[in-house]
Amino acid sequence: MSAAPARRPSPPPDTDRRAASRAAVAARRARAAVKREVESGARTALEVAEHSWREPESAEAGLRVLELLTSIPGIGRVRAERVVEELEISPRKRVGGLGARQRPRLRAFLRARQPRPGNALAVLSGPTAVGKSTVAAHIREHHPEVYFSVSATTRSPRPGEVEGVHYRFVSEAEFDRLIAEDELLEWAQVHGRARYGTPRRPVEEAIAAGRRVLLEIDLQGARSVREKVPEAMLVFLAPPSWEHLVQRLIGRGTESPEEQQGRLETARVELAAKGEFDRIVINRDVARAAAEVVELMDAP
Repeated sequence: MSAAPARRPSPPPDTDRRAASRAAVAARRARAAVKREVESGARTALEVAEHSWREPESAEAGLRVLELLTSIPGIGRVRAERVVEELEISPRKRVGGLGARQRPRLRAFLRARQPRPGNALAVLSGPTAVGKSTVAAHIREHHPEVYFSVSATTRSPRPGEVEGVHYRFVSEAEFDRLIAEDELLEWAQVHGRARYGTPRRPVEEAIAAGRRVLLEIDLQGARSVREKVPEAMLVFLAPPSWEHLVQRLIGRGTESPEEQQGRLETARVELAAKGEFDRIVINRDVARAAAEVVELMDAP
């Protein structure tokens, strides 16, 4: 009778657990690396999703849909949760495990957020009294192809201002809701009184429709937009000279001498920030400056 082959001893349970733990750690690190690539712009979320559907065993496929969405610059947790609800996808669902009906919905959403040729979103900013509003008004009148965001504000309408045209006038409670639900690209409290902010959804919808969007906001707002939408083009509107800016501010006659001095001090600080911007336009002439901004928006 031949002897039965010797059985290889099973590995101890502790060994199995350690191996499984190491594999789980490696998988988490791989998924975290994918998220960092999306956050940095090295890969788009759409590229990650398409890869996960081609390679169902990949780290990309193991990402939860909610993780993928929150790795996209400009999408916070609240916004991501609302998106998965709108797409009818469970927040715990993994990208690689999406069904035949869910994949097209996620693909369409991610495709709408793909970088576009040219500068789809531009921000016009600059020091106080440089003429941002005047240049923006000229663009609005002569370039209807440019979409202007309508800011939300908690202050009361002034004579002649129209709801939905000049501003969206909202209550303090409604403004708090917009902040809590991540529905503002940027917001600020101006002069310690009213709050102003840029609603996110109209901007995203205009870009998705292929339009160029221009935001005319202050320096703080421009920085906030750069954080949330890194691909946005920031344009700094500068005066021809410091003396020109002083004359313009004093010539307006809308502030007391004390307020004028405060605004000039603010303008010095704001002028020093022009190095943070992608482009600089000198406002020597309103029509010429407006044309330069529009040309920059059309340039790829």
